[in-house]
Amino acid sequence: MSTQSDNPAEPFKKALAEATKAMANEPELAVTYSVDPPGLSNDAARLPQVTRRMTRREVLLARGTADAYAMRLRFHNDATHRRYAPDGEVARGLYEAMETARCEALGARAMPGTAGNIDAKIAEEAGRAGYAQITERAEAPLPAAAGYLVRHLATGRDLPEGAAQVMDLWKSFLEQQAGDTLANVSEVLDNQADFARFTRQVIEDLGYGDQLGDDPDAEDPESEPEAEPDQDQQDSQDQGDDQEDSQEDEAETTQDQATADMEQVQSQLSEDDMDEMDMSDEAEFDDQDLPDQLPPPPISDADPNYNVYTTEFDEEVKAEDLADPVELERLRSYLDQQLDPLKGAVNRLANKLQRRLQAQQNRSWLFDLEEGILDAGRLARVVTNPTTPLSFKHEKDMEFRDTVVTLLLDNSGSMRGRPISIAAICADVLARTLERCQVKCEILGFTTRAWKGGQSREAWLNGGREATPGRLNDLRHIIYKSADAPWRRTRPNLGLMMKEGLLKENIDGEALEWAHRRICARHEARKVMMVISDGAPVDDSTLSVNSASYLEKHLRDVIAMIEKRRSAELIAIGIGHDVTRYYERAVTITDVEQLAGAMTEQLASLFDNDGRAARLQKSA
Repeated sequence: MSTQSDNPAEPFKKALAEATKAMANEPELAVTYSVDPPGLSNDAARLPQVTRRMTRREVLLARGTADAYAMRLRFHNDATHRRYAPDGEVARGLYEAMETARCEALGARAMPGTAGNIDAKIAEEAGRAGYAQITERAEAPLPAAAGYLVRHLATGRDLPEGAAQVMDLWKSFLEQQAGDTLANVSEVLDNQADFARFTRQVIEDLGYGDQLGDDPDAEDPESEPEAEPDQDQQDSQDQGDDQEDSQEDEAETTQDQATADMEQVQSQLSEDDMDEMDMSDEAEFDDQDLPDQLPPPPISDADPNYNVYTTEFDEEVKAEDLADPVELERLRSYLDQQLDPLKGAVNRLANKLQRRLQAQQNRSWLFDLEEGILDAGRLARVVTNPTTPLSFKHEKDMEFRDTVVTLLLDNSGSMRGRPISIAAICADVLARTLERCQVKCEILGFTTRAWKGGQSREAWLNGGREATPGRLNDLRHIIYKSADAPWRRTRPNLGLMMKEGLLKENIDGEALEWAHRRICARHEARKVMMVISDGAPVDDSTLSVNSASYLEKHLRDVIAMIEKRRSAELIAIGIGHDVTRYYERAVTITDVEQLAGAMTEQLASLFDNDGRAARLQKSA
């Protein structure tokens, strides 16, 4: 009998875990649920958390992620994947995305119910990445587009809105360059090795053949088809096939039982009903702790209780859309004139940062070689055991390019004047410096569209003045430079910060969460976020009808979430304001003239192992 303290989501989570094991044909798979990013290994799958509210969004995302992982485990072989994997970064991204699409397409064929669930997962990921708002091909990731196209061609299914947008931007290019090869996708889906060769051909067709590395088939002649097996081998193979069929039958039985358990626990969440269910449908669970209606997804991942009166008037906008090109050029010229005396010092610091980054890129050693430079550090082994051969080392180049940096600038009114000017020019110079080192850099800004609440407050006043409405202003999140945009094209955009009337109020928590979602959608292995602010979050309209710490608490919650998940390294610089009480890794400067040095030193220390060790020792 269910008790008041039971979590109503537990039966669903248990049934989903069992179904995942059955579909993956991995009975020993450990399935867990966590607020950390989902992940998969050979023996464990981490799925998105499902709270006791069991919102439609949570359930769809958990089921879609579980099905995608199950298909990966069932149809993917790591050894074959590694054998054909390319060397270059872009080629490897294409290779990974297309293999994921292959596994999901095979799942849609073998188990049609997984297709809709995985569509929901793709839609969620595309929404977080902001794919629906992308209008230029240069901003759309090519690997994602190639994976979406393969899935579309193999299944014939339409893609969710954001994914379809990315695919359409690249579709003409993909078909023009690799159309003849892509036409054969259905013929190679069933065999991973054939599909890997197919993928390598697509990569070559797209112009990235130099990143493929050596041909694995040419290296291993034994990979060619062998002669027909003798009778003993055939009997052994038949026996193995019978055993495999038996295992598949057992897995299907387990899957059927798991599916039955799921339907018994939550019958209205079957695929057909999920498609028809509206967010206002009544929940059909017995536990009386559940609300009568499924609530909308929370505004904030860090704090589900953080409330926003309305998002109707919020905007995420490119800098070039807030001023015409002529005005941007004029503002940029004004910015350069204002800071001409400072640019020399900033450039010297930027050059120092560049030298430190390039030193980290190029200094790496191969050890235990038979020839090269004598490794003095290993001579002790020869002294203690004269029969031990001498050890040599050789310096090699180390790739250090798989990194993206986001600079998030406070565009509030209190930054007006010299602080915003110096922040703009420092961000500009750092972006150029990082680009020289082939480190991607994104520059974002945050403010509000109006003072004193804007249209959101007017709607609240006309709507009856709801008590504690939550955030009560219109957000304006500005993209000055996207990570993939070259510096030369976006250089005038930084002048927008000089525009009269742009700088208003600052709601830091939502801006930080927005920047974090953007950077987490990137494919780079290392992600760095730098926040530059001159104060705590302030919005008079919001704080006048909520608690005095409402925005500050949300900022703390967002910072705690980012630092806990560790999906991005977070650092902050406070201008005349102590931000160390918010951020684990932060510095405070009292004079805005120190900003350039603080920014370069903070960034450089992230890539300096000795600096990191010293900082950790100091904090300890």
